[in-house]
Amino acid sequence: MSEPVNRAREVLIDAPADLLVDRIAATLAASYQIERVELLQVDYRLSVLLPLGGGDPVTGPGHPAWRCFDHQTPLLAGDEAYLPVSMRGERRGVLRVGPVPDDAAVVEELARIATALAHEIAAVTGGTDVYLSSRRSRRLTLAAEMQWELLPGRSRIRPSFSLAGQLEPAYAVRGDSFDWSDDGDRLWLSTINGMGEGVAASILTSLATHALRNARRAGLDVADQAALADQAVYDLHRGDRHVAALLLELDLRTGVLVAVDAGSPRLLLLRDGDVRELPLEAQFPLGMFEATDYRSQRFELRRGDRLFVVSDGVVEATGQEVRYGETALERFLRRTGPMEPLEAVRSLIGDLRAFVSGDLVDDAVVVCLDWTGPQP
Repeated sequence: MSEPVNRAREVLIDAPADLLVDRIAATLAASYQIERVELLQVDYRLSVLLPLGGGDPVTGPGHPAWRCFDHQTPLLAGDEAYLPVSMRGERRGVLRVGPVPDDAAVVEELARIATALAHEIAAVTGGTDVYLSSRRSRRLTLAAEMQWELLPGRSRIRPSFSLAGQLEPAYAVRGDSFDWSDDGDRLWLSTINGMGEGVAASILTSLATHALRNARRAGLDVADQAALADQAVYDLHRGDRHVAALLLELDLRTGVLVAVDAGSPRLLLLRDGDVRELPLEAQFPLGMFEATDYRSQRFELRRGDRLFVVSDGVVEATGQEVRYGETALERFLRRTGPMEPLEAVRSLIGDLRAFVSGDLVDDAVVVCLDWTGPQP
C-alpha cells in the first residue's frame, strides 16, 4: 500500500464525523495537488446524485458520475476523476476530484481512498445526520424514515452471491421492507409487508423484522423463525393485524434454497433467459392466528441463477387504468440478465415509474439475488 493511501486512511479514521470529506480533501491536495473534491451521494430513489452540502444534482444518465456509479469503475473525464464510493457492494455514491493526471497508478490509489471513505461514512452515519440529510432530494415521511433506518443496506456483494433491493415510493414507503444477513456459508433473506397505512404499517413491519432477526440470531431454522415472529405479532394484535412475509435461506456451498411463504410476494427465477415463478406453498401471514405451524420448502439453484422477489405493488402498478401485470414483468426481467443486481432493480423500478408516469402510489419492494456458485 502506498504512503499517500495509508496517510489518507489514517486521516479518515481520526477525522470528526462531519468533516470526512474536508479532511480527505486537504490530504489529497497535499499528496496529489488535487484542488477540487466533491462527494456525490445517490438519493433514496436511485435517480439523482446529490452533492454533499448542496449544489446542482447530477441527473443525466450519460454523465461521467453516473457511468462511474453504474459500472463501479474509476472514470477519467478531462482533468477530473470519478471514483466509486462503495463498500462490500453497497454503493453510496461517487467522489469527483481534480485535476488528476492521466496516470493509472494515481487513479488506482485515489480509488482505494474513495473506498476507505465509503467505509468511514458507514462507520459514522449512526452518529451524525450530515450524510443522510444530504442524500434527500425531498423530505421523507415519518413512515419512510422508519423503514429506511430498518434496512441492512441496499446492495451486497460476496464471492458467492450478489444482492440488491429497493423500496418504492422511496420517500413515502409504508409497510414494505426487506432484510438480509450472511455468515459466509448461508444467506438469509426476508421480505416483509405490514398491513395498514403510514406509521402503523411501519411499526408492524419493524416488530416483525426484529422478531425474525431475534429468531435468526438464536440459530432457529426459517420455519421456526416464522413461528416466533408470528407469535410476536399475534401477542400484540390478537389477529387484528398481520404481516405478509417471505423467508429464504440459501446454502452458499450447495445452492439449496429453503423457503417459507407466509402470505408472501412473488418469487421468480431467471434461468438461461427464461423466467418462471417458483411454486410456493401459501401459508397464513404472520400474526393472523395463534401458534401457526409453518412448513418450509426446498429448491435447487444452479450456478448463475437469478432470483427476484417482487411485491404485489409491482404487478398491480396502474398507469392510465392499465395494470403493469405479470407479462410485462416477466418480459422486463428477461432483459435484466446482463445487469448487476442493483442495476436490475433500479431499471425495473424506473420502468414502473415510467409506466405510471411518476412515483408509485402503493408500496412496492423489489429484491434481486444472484447465486454465482460455491467458492473456494
